Amino acid sequence: MSSTRNTVVVLALACLFSGCSTSNDAESGMDDVIVIKFPHVVAPGTTPKGQTAARFEELVEARFPGRVDVEVYPSAQLMNDDDSLEALAFGEIQMIAVSLSKFDRLTQSFQIFDLPFLFSDIAAVERFQGSPEGRSLLTTLDSSGFHGLAFWHNGMKHFGADRPLHRPEDAQGLRFRIMESDVLQAQIEAIGSSPQKMGFEEVYQALQTGAIDAQENTWSNIYSSKFHEVQPYFMVSNHGYVGYFVAVNAPFWSSLPEDVRLGLEEIMAEVTEWGNARSIAINEEGRAKMLESGRTEIIELTDEELVVWQNSVQTVWDQFSDEIGSEIIEAAQREAARR
Repeated sequence: MSSTRNTVVVLALACLFSGCSTSNDAESGMDDVIVIKFPHVVAPGTTPKGQTAARFEELVEARFPGRVDVEVYPSAQLMNDDDSLEALAFGEIQMIAVSLSKFDRLTQSFQIFDLPFLFSDIAAVERFQGSPEGRSLLTTLDSSGFHGLAFWHNGMKHFGADRPLHRPEDAQGLRFRIMESDVLQAQIEAIGSSPQKMGFEEVYQALQTGAIDAQENTWSNIYSSKFHEVQPYFMVSNHGYVGYFVAVNAPFWSSLPEDVRLGLEEIMAEVTEWGNARSIAINEEGRAKMLESGRTEIIELTDEELVVWQNSVQTVWDQFSDEIGSEIIEAAQREAARR
């Protein structure tokens, strides 16, 4: 475990037992402006999270003029994802929308979203997240100081590499960037590659310099971060999901006036529905623009090739099923299979 991740766990426990101060603790009067600092790491205008965060800011300030000020910091301008987890635990910021994979040290339940080939499309993910089992995940970290408000979609993941990856053996020996996730590490090891845990903001340069050979991501992230300019091949695999856990500092949230808290919940529900619908269009646009650029090749894997990939990572399911829990896996499989 990295020192940063260890720190996040310790701070989350500290929040539980001692309570975390927030920048709004001294602003208890009705006339004081409530500040919500909301950093994230992706581009503001060309990604699902970037657009949805901006819409949240716009609607909140329109509904609560002079009472609530949302400060969105995109593109890792304020901090990266790991630092934002620590900052939220300490109350230095008030809101995050961090990849679900980042939370596997705080809850093993979120590992459900990293199991390879569990969900075939975003609709399947959405059905599960809307189920009782999926909804229960929003509050699973309340005791650690992270109160969940919503799940935001980015999209389905695809493989990118310096060579075509038709079958797992094509990935043998590649240095493969992944997010901080034990499940993703096991997935890459299962296909014979070397997993390299790395922050999103570092990926472009690592591809450009050859520090890594491959990565997995959504079309929107690939296009907005220009990975297609430094990576020649992408494979349409839909093997995984990138989504975000939108959370607030729990003490800060409970300290809000009731009308503000209820209003923010209503706005969050509205922007989540809007943003999750937008994510589909943004990913389609990203893929189309990549093709138009002529800078990279997008390869459609055959059904037979996909079966080989699915079989190659079955050991990952075997390894993590007990940690995640059979009940939640069965619920996800049930919703994934439903049409």
